[in-house]
Amino acid sequence: MIPTAQAPSRSAAWFAPDLLAGSPEGLLATSTAFASAVGAALAASRPAGPLPTGAPADVLRSAAEALGPPALPRTGIGQEAALHRLARVLVGHGVDLAHPLAAAHLQPPPLTVAVAADALASAGNASLDTYDSGPATLAVERWVVAALAGLAGLGERADGVLTPGGSLSNLLALLLARDAAATRLGLDVRRHGVAALPRPVVLCSELAHFSVHRACAALGLGESAVRPVPVDGRGRMRPEVVRALLHRLDGKHTPLAVVATAGTTDFGAVDPLPQLAEVAAEHGVWLHVDAAYGFGALFSERLADRLAGLELADSVTVDLHKLGWQPAAASVLLTADTTAFAALDREVAYLNPADDAAAGYDGLLGRSLQTTRRPDAVKVAATLLAHGRHGLGRMVDACHALALHAQRRISAEPELELVAPAELTTVVFRYRATSPDGHDAALDDEVNGALRRLLAESGRALVGRTTVRPAGPDSPRRVCLKFTLLNPTATAEDVDALVDAVLEAARACRAERVPGAPAEPEVMAEAASAHATDTSLTDSDPKNSDLTNSDPADADLTSSDLTNEEGAA
Repeated sequence: MIPTAQAPSRSAAWFAPDLLAGSPEGLLATSTAFASAVGAALAASRPAGPLPTGAPADVLRSAAEALGPPALPRTGIGQEAALHRLARVLVGHGVDLAHPLAAAHLQPPPLTVAVAADALASAGNASLDTYDSGPATLAVERWVVAALAGLAGLGERADGVLTPGGSLSNLLALLLARDAAATRLGLDVRRHGVAALPRPVVLCSELAHFSVHRACAALGLGESAVRPVPVDGRGRMRPEVVRALLHRLDGKHTPLAVVATAGTTDFGAVDPLPQLAEVAAEHGVWLHVDAAYGFGALFSERLADRLAGLELADSVTVDLHKLGWQPAAASVLLTADTTAFAALDREVAYLNPADDAAAGYDGLLGRSLQTTRRPDAVKVAATLLAHGRHGLGRMVDACHALALHAQRRISAEPELELVAPAELTTVVFRYRATSPDGHDAALDDEVNGALRRLLAESGRALVGRTTVRPAGPDSPRRVCLKFTLLNPTATAEDVDALVDAVLEAARACRAERVPGAPAEPEVMAEAASAHATDTSLTDSDPKNSDLTNSDPADADLTSSDLTNEEGAA
């Protein structure tokens, strides 16, 4: 006999009514639990800097020990104890992106309103695939897509979908481009695969995001389908080279897409979109713009013109977990024509049967590679409604002004070399461990890599790292440092402290490697306690720098632009 269990009556329920977050009782309990967790986070021991001190292995070991044995307990410890334990682990062993000396990645501190909205959306646990999985969130996502498509100027037929990140948005864009090219040739790659597609080609900048190569591999095109295009002195793809490459393709090749970048990861460079759109149109090739980083410039009246031509794209990637201050992930793929998604359309008996769809019961299953999909649009909608374009634009302008200040300060330091000016909110530079007369490139690279690790392990500051060919396209790659400034509440003094921290760490690293080199060991010994408080500038007057930004509009941006005048923003 199969044992059975009787369902409890309402008067003898097995579980409390506040067990589930979506019920009225559950929402109230969630609020209480969240407040308790926040209280524990505020009471937890917090590192003085943006990272806990110590080598990665030591920090991870300490975090694992704080979590307890890695085994599922037979009896739980209760939600309050669980939340308090995790709060202590996350605060004591995590990264503090709101710290003004956290400047390593395109990973901003999220906005308060976005975090609150995300928690509210999680309580409902809606999905976007069908109407009856979350009608309200369908409306919210459509609203967000329409608002962003309007900001981009994509026209009345525009559409879009939220994705788990920019890499997935780029993948989906290239899938749509692949299928559009196949349709023009009378092929059905959805049914028969890509083998029938003659030698596909995707053109992109040599500085394009690596996800373009990954996407081509995942789509069966192969990474060899990607043809990197050289960039000019400002890191922008050269349209004349794109035109020449497309002209050279014979009937044995299928050009699928030109992938432009609006905001390269390191330099923030924006490819010349109008010219690239013209070339793509001449050859009937899909134009995709990876604006994962740069789309946020559209919020700013000062910077929006840098994305001129975006309205000519067939598809656009937007990452609002970059210059949109959203909790990850909040990426959007926008398309100029809603019919582009036809390749994803599929009827599934238990989700979107034809008669239900005809009656309006369909969701967004035909917009995404996912089925179950969380309502990330809720946090985005809350942000757009709360701050508006003006509020978000002021945040973008504040971060851009920080980058310009960093550029001026770096240019004024004899030991630092500015590699690329601030186009958006990043600044690339390097420490010169040796003089130009006795230049030792290997030592320079070693010191630049080591100083970043020293700063991280001391907990004092977080700076980024990349490699660049500073002497031209044929020169060797050199290790460089990068400030990615995405904290609109930071100040010019914070940027000065960041530069000071780099210089002090660099001198300490150089002293270990160069006999007789001056060092400041006492500075690094104090680094774990707090970031420097003496941020007065010496020899850092902006007038000392002969480097001018590529856009004259930046000339009137001074440290006064770093002041927060609007509390909500």
